[in-house]
Amino acid sequence: MIEVDVEKRLGSFAIDARFAAPDSGITALFGRSGAGKTSIVNMLAGLLRPDRGRIAVGGELLFSSADGVDLPPERRRLGYIFQEGRLFPHYSVRGNLTYGGGRGGSGIDFDAVVTLLGLNALLERRPGDLSGGEKQRVAIGRALLAAPRLLLMDEPLASLDAPRRAEILPFIERLRDELRIPIIYVSHAMDEIVRLADTLVLLADGRVAAVGTVEELTSRLDLRPLTGRFEAGAVIRAVVAGHDVTYGLSELAFPGGRLRVSRLSLPLGTAVRVRIRARDVALATTRPSGISIRNIVAARVVEIAPDRGPVVDVRLDIGRPEQPVALWARITQRAVHELKLAPGGEVFALLKTVALDRSSLGQYDPAGAAFGEDEAG
Repeated sequence: MIEVDVEKRLGSFAIDARFAAPDSGITALFGRSGAGKTSIVNMLAGLLRPDRGRIAVGGELLFSSADGVDLPPERRRLGYIFQEGRLFPHYSVRGNLTYGGGRGGSGIDFDAVVTLLGLNALLERRPGDLSGGEKQRVAIGRALLAAPRLLLMDEPLASLDAPRRAEILPFIERLRDELRIPIIYVSHAMDEIVRLADTLVLLADGRVAAVGTVEELTSRLDLRPLTGRFEAGAVIRAVVAGHDVTYGLSELAFPGGRLRVSRLSLPLGTAVRVRIRARDVALATTRPSGISIRNIVAARVVEIAPDRGPVVDVRLDIGRPEQPVALWARITQRAVHELKLAPGGEVFALLKTVALDRSSLGQYDPAGAAFGEDEAG
């Protein structure tokens, strides 16, 4: 278990944050700029001393103001990956990886890390000859070779363009799935959170607003100011249930139905999360026919947001009675009135296949799935 309970005043800004996270998977700290995300990570790392509090990882105290414990950074056994790689320019990639005598530990050795991160062809090159994505892969490798019990990643993709971000994301997924090293991941990009994170910690003004699964917190109306209204939506757990080779599509099964998405290079039975934005969902009171939309799902209206503007968010349940699955639709107030929508009403949710691109999908540990592979067909 990762336990954080800290207070710190930085000028006029005060941090008063407490949360507990599992010592497996990826825990994401999410919030707007200035919410205190990096300061909390720096307190975990020992780079910033709390005014009061307690920090423990795996049952070991790293900091306790009550007990007089404050382990220096080098004794905390935490790997830190910054926004920029911070590599030594006069060392080769090999030299950067092995700096400080890093030879791996806890089952991780040099060759395994190099292979995992695809660094074999880069070992003799200097940082100045690397792309931004390659530099971050080297920085991740250097942190791994220090045999950390926890990785801290402070917006590691923020300085990269879209192609480089797409290059790095699969490597972070491999760290999570293959090495099983817990990760605290700081980001303000919801697409990264959906694809990578297991646990979500929402921060606002130096305080923890909520802690829970990605699916739970992204479906809560009261958290929309923090998760972002324009990009707001729901996250649904599903499994890959089939592939349509002819038309380049894949089918994802979830409790209550199936979704068609662009073809995924994933084996059948792979557990995935699907992020569906509210603005990509339309509603109908009768099942439409003769339209291009391939995803038409029966739904029940659960909640209508009390918004007073021209548009409103409608919360739906598209699951089974024993396994509810939340979905949000953003429609106009006029549509709510003309369709006579009210909680308990039956509707059909319409979702374009092309709205579910790779950035809307993330894999997760199937052990936490609410239904099994057999149900995927």
